[in-house]
Amino acid sequence: MAKILVIEDETGVRDSIIDILNAEDFIVDSATNGEEGLRQIYEFQPDMVICDVMMPVLDGFGVLQQVRQNPDLATLPFVFLTAKAERNDFRSGMDLGADDYLTKPFTHDDLLRMIRTRLEAQGAVKEETQQRLNALRSSISTSLPRELGAPMREILSLATTLIEQADSMATEEVVTLAKAIHRNAQRTTRLTQNVMLFAKLERLSASSRAADTFQRQHTDSADQVITEMAQLVAADYLRDDDLEISLEPISAPMSEVQLRKVCEELIDNAFKFSAAGTPVKVFGSHSDGVTTFYIIDYGQGMTPDQIAHLGAYLQFEPEAETTGTGLGLTIAQRLVELQGGEVLIESIPGKQTIVRVALPN
Repeated sequence: MAKILVIEDETGVRDSIIDILNAEDFIVDSATNGEEGLRQIYEFQPDMVICDVMMPVLDGFGVLQQVRQNPDLATLPFVFLTAKAERNDFRSGMDLGADDYLTKPFTHDDLLRMIRTRLEAQGAVKEETQQRLNALRSSISTSLPRELGAPMREILSLATTLIEQADSMATEEVVTLAKAIHRNAQRTTRLTQNVMLFAKLERLSASSRAADTFQRQHTDSADQVITEMAQLVAADYLRDDDLEISLEPISAPMSEVQLRKVCEELIDNAFKFSAAGTPVKVFGSHSDGVTTFYIIDYGQGMTPDQIAHLGAYLQFEPEAETTGTGLGLTIAQRLVELQGGEVLIESIPGKQTIVRVALPN
């Protein structure tokens, strides 16, 4: 049965709620103030919290604020129980992440109806989350070994050649092999780093303190950063002549490290999914308080269904010319969304893909 925590300083109200819930076979625990209730949330680990607003020591808003700062409690159903029904109180609670309000005085049926509604909604969320996790595990089991395996096989092959033939090779040939080994090692390292970064971004919520560190930074010469990253990626693919850049002086509301990561992943996709000899265009400008830049390639492209279902570890069909984990694009989207921006994709299969990044300044 579901576990419910009741945080209420009025003894009569608290006991009434506990009696009703016990009669319905819920597992119930209680606290008499917000500070005690916060401790009970971590110890009791309830499936739902019913919390008064006006309490001593720590009020209901304070409890909810601290709860929502913990990524592990981000989806915990939290309902306010209050005698204050003014619109501004509702708004304040909802802004902090409350799921519902129950206004005193309330009836037996009101309480049970609200509880069942919230628990059913939470059950649906958990079921959807579990389905996504199952799909993610399945995708990881096939995509990561393949993505990690390809560069590792190349490294082993090149290293074997170097070991067996180094004595008879010219210096330039040795250097060429060493560069190829280094390039493949970088590819493996980058994928590993992306897995860890993705896990970190998944745990962030818009209201968390950790997210704040991503949101309080700025890059003034964003055009220079974008240009530099585009040139580096083009050089890595040996396609310097395919790159076309046209950027106005722009800034971006994210750190230089974050901006570099966004550009690296999006521009890498453009080169990865297009053929040598076809252009990759990067251009951007600032207008009406929004910094916008575009990345266009004329390669593999995506169908509307593929775009709609893009996500980490989700890939194109096996028969496609080039596949990937989808991690890079997902990471770029998350970093941009943390700044209140958006990444939009338009594509014509086999012809063209346009990625638009918009960041409010």
